[in-house]
Amino acid sequence: MTEKLYLKDMKMKEFDATVVKLDGNSVYLDRTAFYPTGGGQPNDIGKLVFGNGELQIVDVKKDGDDVVHTVQDANGLKEGDSVHGIIDWDTRYAYMKYHTALHLVDAVTIKSFSSNGIMTGGQIYKDRARMDFDMPTLNKELGQQIIDKANEEILNGRRVLVKEISRDEALKIPDLARTAPGRELINRLERVRIVEIEGLDSQADGGLHVDNIKELGKIVLNGYKNNGAHSKRIEIRLE
Repeated sequence: MTEKLYLKDMKMKEFDATVVKLDGNSVYLDRTAFYPTGGGQPNDIGKLVFGNGELQIVDVKKDGDDVVHTVQDANGLKEGDSVHGIIDWDTRYAYMKYHTALHLVDAVTIKSFSSNGIMTGGQIYKDRARMDFDMPTLNKELGQQIIDKANEEILNGRRVLVKEISRDEALKIPDLARTAPGRELINRLERVRIVEIEGLDSQADGGLHVDNIKELGKIVLNGYKNNGAHSKRIEIRLE
């Protein structure tokens, strides 16, 4: 099982590890700070530096309890080697900000604009993010109101806190998971990781986030699409 350093320190930029397995260009380490694709957040990129050179990481994904790092060419690397991982921080930090922004927009939508609307999906990119809602009342004008309210929260600032609770505790908290796959996941876990925007919202989440929503700057409504009464999409970007 790979020790997942990114869950313990979301701002870790470099780390040391040992190669425990090689499968072609797939590298397994005993510990990693590289985030694997999941929950709408893309994987980190960066490099592994070792005695004979460095390897560029092009993909990171989960394999059961392990994290697999795909490199362009693993030639020269062998099991037992010590490596130094360096994360492309600009890319990671952009993903972190957009992930927190999605949580904030979702929280504002639920708290202030609709008790019936539900976020059904989302995707994070380096320069934007999108959210899908089952919310018949959502239109472009309401979307802008939601973004305006989110920006008011950013100006005031709220800490973003991470903690773990038991599955039984998690099941007692309403709306902790707002998608069907999220609710199913809670039922399978013994410990549930919670991301809280202090005083505003708590969600079960395994992704990476900034320390305070002030770090987001300003959210801009980048687009709106109506795919039907129960399928609305908004796209955001950060300034």
